[in-house]
Amino acid sequence: MTLQLTIDCAEPRRMVDFWTEALGYVPEPPPGGHATWREYWTDMGVPAAELPPGAGETPESIVDPRGQGPRVWFQQVPEAKATKNRLHLDLKVGGGREVPLAVRVERVTATVDRLTEAGATVLRIMDEPEMEYYAVVLQDPEGNEFCVV
Repeated sequence: MTLQLTIDCAEPRRMVDFWTEALGYVPEPPPGGHATWREYWTDMGVPAAELPPGAGETPESIVDPRGQGPRVWFQQVPEAKATKNRLHLDLKVGGGREVPLAVRVERVTATVDRLTEAGATVLRIMDEPEMEYYAVVLQDPEGNEFCVV
């Protein structure tokens, strides 16, 4: 079994750009020497009626260049995000509790700064030194929540 994470969105290209930066992934190239995913899907026999205008003309999925993490597909949907997502990603950059809190805070802050430059929005900071805990909750460009820990 393999795992793919599918994220519904309005603008796949924008999400590909953001999440490649966030995860260190790369846009997934179309298979078999095809110029675009649309060309690949058409060659596979996917009916044109199932391919909305622009679908597959730019990358809509990203992959881990090391081959370790799951493929992430940004599926264009017509409806906007309506409520808090029930599943979110934790980007674990701090190194765990065996790393001194000050170092974890520095690592988390550097990542948050990089991701806000890429289009994320900070929702809240969870700074609880008495519990040796620091994390930041953010939203990606389409409002999906995720944490940097």
